[in-house]
Amino acid sequence: MNRRTLLAALALTATVAPSAAFAQVQPSTQQPAVDAAALSRVLDEAQSLPALRTVIVSRNGAIAAERGYRGHRTDESTNIKSASKSIVSALVGIAIGKGLLEGVDQPIAPILRADLPAGPDPRLARVTIGHLLSMQAGLERMSGGNYGRWVSSRNWVRTALAAPFVDEPGGAMLYSTASTHLLSAILTKVGGKPTLALARDWLGPLDGFRIGAWERDPQGVYLGGNQMAMSARSLLAFGELYRNGGRTPEGEQLIPEDWIRQSWQSRTRSRFSNDGYGYGWFERVIGGRTVHFAWGYGGQMLYIVPDLGLTVTMTSDESGPSARNGYRDDLHALLAKIIGTAES
Repeated sequence: MNRRTLLAALALTATVAPSAAFAQVQPSTQQPAVDAAALSRVLDEAQSLPALRTVIVSRNGAIAAERGYRGHRTDESTNIKSASKSIVSALVGIAIGKGLLEGVDQPIAPILRADLPAGPDPRLARVTIGHLLSMQAGLERMSGGNYGRWVSSRNWVRTALAAPFVDEPGGAMLYSTASTHLLSAILTKVGGKPTLALARDWLGPLDGFRIGAWERDPQGVYLGGNQMAMSARSLLAFGELYRNGGRTPEGEQLIPEDWIRQSWQSRTRSRFSNDGYGYGWFERVIGGRTVHFAWGYGGQMLYIVPDLGLTVTMTSDESGPSARNGYRDDLHALLAKIIGTAES
């Protein structure tokens, strides 16, 4: 699916109705409620961010506030971009829990044997599932300036595996959508179904969760880590699943609890932002609190602040960057203000 087709699909994707589960969960008595008036003022001021489309703030499982700006709604589909890498990570954790994968130390070469280049670099044999998750495969990045060339190739998996090594496996963080795409290919092979079908099977019991349109490569493998349509409401449901240790509001364990801990353990650091990075999740201190977050191009954000019981989603216009122009920092600052309303 090309970009134009995906955008059309995004527009046609059915919206997700607000989930009743959020309204049914009662806030924890261990923590005070968000200062509603202060939060309202913060979200009013957020109107000044021209790219911002939606914000949802949830405290202890109950929505404290949600806003749509400039005609946008929290139940409309949007391209969450690289925030989808956190969803791919969750699927890997589930696959490990089901015994379909051996664990994070499992080498990827035997699984992807059919797509290895002729005379492969011996270092490919040392690349593991964990290296792909933490962006430490050592292979040349297929994001940034190389992204267009990569997705224009005839076989994205083979092109990613044939990329030259610019570091050793387990070395520095090399943020690359190709790494999560290889994970999608691996999930397809071991799960016996397309990645989207696995996501719907494994995360389907989560009320409010839905993936709409999702781009595929020429071989039909869903693009691990980009071009995924979800609503802010659906992204919130996914965030709440992580905040609750992989359990639904009804108590069903969908993601192994230990996988949440592993995913949030920083294993490397971004050379661009110095944020910690685990298995598909960034980590930094915002507003004096440790925050785990998923981040997509343009400003598609899922923030989780465990010690305050906060889950916050923000969606933005996907047409422009969010890092180089300082907009991502504006979103972090907005989260800091939201955190302040939960501490007052």
